[in-house]
This record gives sequence, structure tokens and C-alpha cells, in this order.
Amino acid sequence: MSTANPAVISRPVTRIVRGVPASDGAGVKLNRVIGTSIVPDIDPFLMLDEFRSDQAGDYIAGFPDHPHRGFETVTYMLAGRMRHQDNHGHSGLMVPGSVQWMTAGRGIVHSEMPEQEDGLMWGFQLWVNLPAQDKMNAPRYQEFPPESIPVVRPASGAEVKLIAGELAGATGPVQGIATRPLYWDISLAPDTTYSPLVPDSHQAFLYFFQGDAMVGPNDGHHAEQGQMAVLGSGNTIKIRSGNKGARLLLIAGQPLREPVARYGPFVMNTQDEIHQAFQDYREGRF
Repeated sequence: MSTANPAVISRPVTRIVRGVPASDGAGVKLNRVIGTSIVPDIDPFLMLDEFRSDQAGDYIAGFPDHPHRGFETVTYMLAGRMRHQDNHGHSGLMVPGSVQWMTAGRGIVHSEMPEQEDGLMWGFQLWVNLPAQDKMNAPRYQEFPPESIPVVRPASGAEVKLIAGELAGATGPVQGIATRPLYWDISLAPDTTYSPLVPDSHQAFLYFFQGDAMVGPNDGHHAEQGQMAVLGSGNTIKIRSGNKGARLLLIAGQPLREPVARYGPFVMNTQDEIHQAFQDYREGRF
């Protein structure tokens, strides 16, 4: 008895959104794509920032000590050097191409400070929600240098750096994340069509940081540098790059469908838990 292959359903684009200028930390300038009044979240993703500047004044003050509880931060560096330190004694240096997936869990206080005084600083920070049952787990890190990130060429003109997820027999180094994420850095040569498979159980979006492409069935939507394509249901995504090629993040994860109570650096399920987080932080219990 044979089992038919599931139908290939191309995800439609539900909206194209341009990031908005913002600042965070001690005044670092960035482009905020998720975590705004336009797109508050895309369950399980709470925030996506792109920071990119070759003007030291835009980033030199960095992100001094600040707390987190109840979610995960994912930092992916494209250019520049950033030093991470926390109140548990952990320290690490992020260099171009490196990734840090930090699970804040029940609480951590950390800083992220540039280790350069000039030159290009460029990268992304993504916030990923934790399920209620994991929010008070102990903090942990997964940190990977650029040589640990597999590079796959799944189709002519397409190259994918796998931070999380599987593709063409390769597996990204980030493991053991509750939302089973895909985090891919996709480069497409000019006029290239690529249709990656994405589990239909996942929410998904594309963020373009170089070039442009047509996205969705029948090349239905145009997305360019600085824009995000939010995707509907399906199990594949059609992307056709423009005449200058494209580079983009494909990010997908299994939604939690849980209540979200959020205030600043704390993301819990109820307001009482937010109040408790502030109290624990003030009383030094992080």
C-alpha cells in the first residue's frame, strides 16, 4: 500500500512590512521589524532588530547591563565584534558570522558591548518566546563560531547558512529549542527561484537585508531591503530574486498559542508574573 506525497502548498504573503527606526540599550540605532505597533509579534517571535552602521556614534555605547526573564535572545553577527558578559560569570566574543542563542529562563543580567571603535557593526537580534513550562528554567547558552554554521547549496544559485533547522542532510548547530525553529541566512544569485520547504505547523516570515525578490504564489508580492514578508499557511515558500540577487533571513517556529504578558525585558504569561519578575530583579534573585 503506498502513501501519496502531501500536496505542495505555497505560502501566500499576508503582508509586507518595513522596519521602523528605533534605538535600544544606551542609544544604539537600529531597524525594528517585529515588536512595533505595526507588528507586535509573530508567535513565537517577539522582536526582530537589525543593527547596521559604520558610524561609531550609532553603536559605541552598546547595551550595558540589563535583565531578561522568560524568553530567548538570538544574536547573529554579520560584521563587527561584540563582547557579551553576564552576572553568572559568562563572557564571550561575537565575531562576524557567529551566533549566540541565549535562553534567559528564570533570569539573567547581561551586557553586550562593542569591541571596536570604528568600522561596520551589523547584525540581528531576535527574541523568541518560551513556553510557560520553561520560563523559569535555568539560563543557558548555545554559542557558535562562523565555522560551525553549515553552508548548503540546495539549488542552482541558492546558498543557505543553517543556524537552526535541517536542509539537504545538514543540521544547524542550535538544538533543543522548544519552538523547533528554522533560522536560515539565504543568499540568492540574480534571477534565481528557490522554494524552500517549511513545516506547515510553523509560523514563518522572510526579512530581506540585501537586494529584492518576488515572494509567494504567482510572484505575488515584491519585497526589498529592510522589508519583511509575513507568510500565511503552507509548506513551501516561493522566492524569486531580482536582477541584483537577494539576501534574506528565513525564520520559522512552532507557535505557542499561550497568553503573553510583556513589560520591557520580561515576558511571562500573566501580569502577576511580571510583577514578580520586577521584585525578584530588585531583590537580586536573578
